[in-house]
Amino acid sequence: MNTRIEHDLLGNRDIPADVYWGVHTLRAVENFPITGQTISSYAELINALAAIKQAAALANNELGLLDDRLTQAIAAACEEIRTGRLHEQFVVDVIQGGAGTSTNMNANEVIANRALELLGHGKGEYQHLHPNEHVNLGQSTNDVYPTALRVATWNGVQQLVRMMTTLRGAFADKADEFKDVLKMGRTQLQDAVPMTLGQEFMTYAVMLGEDELRLGEAGQLMLEINLGATAIGTGINAHPDYAAKVCKHLSAITGLPLVTAPNLIEATQDCGAFVQLSGVLKRVAVKLSKSCNDLRLLSSGPRAGFGEINLPARQAGSSIMPGKVNPVIPEVVTQVAYEVIGNDMTVTMAAEAGQLQLNAFEPVIAYSLFRSIQHLANACHTLTEHCVKGITANRDHLRKSVENSIGLVTALNPFIGYAAATEVAAEAHATGGSVFDIVLSHGLLSREQLNAVLNPESLTQPRMMQLQ
Repeated sequence: MNTRIEHDLLGNRDIPADVYWGVHTLRAVENFPITGQTISSYAELINALAAIKQAAALANNELGLLDDRLTQAIAAACEEIRTGRLHEQFVVDVIQGGAGTSTNMNANEVIANRALELLGHGKGEYQHLHPNEHVNLGQSTNDVYPTALRVATWNGVQQLVRMMTTLRGAFADKADEFKDVLKMGRTQLQDAVPMTLGQEFMTYAVMLGEDELRLGEAGQLMLEINLGATAIGTGINAHPDYAAKVCKHLSAITGLPLVTAPNLIEATQDCGAFVQLSGVLKRVAVKLSKSCNDLRLLSSGPRAGFGEINLPARQAGSSIMPGKVNPVIPEVVTQVAYEVIGNDMTVTMAAEAGQLQLNAFEPVIAYSLFRSIQHLANACHTLTEHCVKGITANRDHLRKSVENSIGLVTALNPFIGYAAATEVAAEAHATGGSVFDIVLSHGLLSREQLNAVLNPESLTQPRMMQLQ
């Protein structure tokens, strides 16, 4: 294998001649064989790193610290990466020691070596353009890495919100389709009072809409960055005007309304924004799982369960029971929810473990947030396309359940009194008779009055408590 020699603090190492990463990346690959998942798995993170390096080069050029030729080469290399090129060269593990230094150096080396090629030099000829002195000029891992995480997270959240919006629309469409389907509502899994299946499905749409708003609020926190902080927030080794200029350039490159944190020392050590976002992701997961639990219950059976709705049949459900079809889509979404809830605990503990002027555990925060966002987005898409859009209602079964339910007696309370209603309920339970027939047989209400009281529209919304 052809190699080139690169040198760092610990000595010389042979690097494969054709790769764009260098000695720092090599040591990180050797040191952190943790997840088997490299940072190249998260395109948004790589694109954010490239955008930051491009913005830094432009800011330093504007300040007279980086000449035009080197600036143009670095910017061109970054633009290529942001179009998807060279992502396979980002080979360090997502979880790593060093507060993200390996990720930052992987980016510095790839960008430097591609820029060297554009300048007509060979990879590793750092005397012409150096990963640290030029690509990393005015920067530290401690302001580059969290800023990249914020930009990448913002973009991921927007994708998640889009998937949630589509799912919300699918639930709302079903709510409209089922608006005239009367059924029994349940509390504590016991018959309660009537409602429509449409009302039930609309709640799932409303819950998603609320969480879209909460994600938008948490996402806004990602727009405050600490570029210019360098090592601990004092801005050492950066030009006094660098922070403002690099923020301006990064906003232009990404199209995001980024702002520099008012206190860079605080911003460099504080992970509170990530904790808040993770908490909202957990909220989304919890409510998605709750909705999926409902879908599994409502579709249980098909003959020995609730059997109120039918989920689309996606695959055979058993290797031993012929004809069995399982609710596999709600099941997989619920498993994603459990993962997100666990990820939130990881983010919480990692944020709490920060010490003094830096949190060294941001890589696992990044890993947890990226997985939560990506998997929730995939889960919402799967639930929409493979489940919700194809749900049908067992209308006859639902109607009969309402007619036979003892829960109907609740609607009669205002007209026959609680005591009489209790006696009707007890008799219905003991004899298996219908509430309608028992009330009629005891002369508590006339047939016309019962029809008016038990009218579907009257049963599912507020009403006047008067009979003609």
